[in-house]
Amino acid sequence: MKRFALLMLGLMILITGCRSQTPAEESRGNTIESKEIAQQFTLPMPESMPGDFDFKVSFGYGETQKNEINTYEGTVTKDLIAKGTAAANITFDEQEKRQIYDKMKEMDIMNIQDLVPSNPNCSKVPYNEDEWRITVNGNIKMMSWSDKNCEISNDANQLLELRNEIFEMVQGKEAYQTLPAAEGGYD
Repeated sequence: MKRFALLMLGLMILITGCRSQTPAEESRGNTIESKEIAQQFTLPMPESMPGDFDFKVSFGYGETQKNEINTYEGTVTKDLIAKGTAAANITFDEQEKRQIYDKMKEMDIMNIQDLVPSNPNCSKVPYNEDEWRITVNGNIKMMSWSDKNCEISNDANQLLELRNEIFEMVQGKEAYQTLPAAEGGYD
């Protein structure tokens, strides 16, 4: 009986160690297919910003990624915590969008692949999590990162810095400043 229990435990460890997606990725509906497409894309970004350049970044704490900057729709959504969310129509002018594109090109964002933390034995709550969707020249890159495991990779840190720079631009816009203030907090 003990041998059977040890055998079952070993099989369970082996099976969970071979997962290709984290539970968070599975619950968000990320597919292996989209990751494979993203990883196959290794072309450099064009020197000039293409006409179809757009991005969406959703961010927040854990499963509550209620903040969103979406250039596809020209909207920004603000997490008001206890009061839900509020949205505003916000677009970037050509210079701002080019500045964002140049930063993405500099960091080679379409080829980022190292977003998995190196310390799976640590966990914290609350944790930050970002999901990105970027379109460049008809190619779509989807990726996400989290600091749930207490640290983030260098690539994830670059995405965090980029998101913070973009969010600062958004916060300076009048339409964002007229949105209600958040109430409450996350534990």
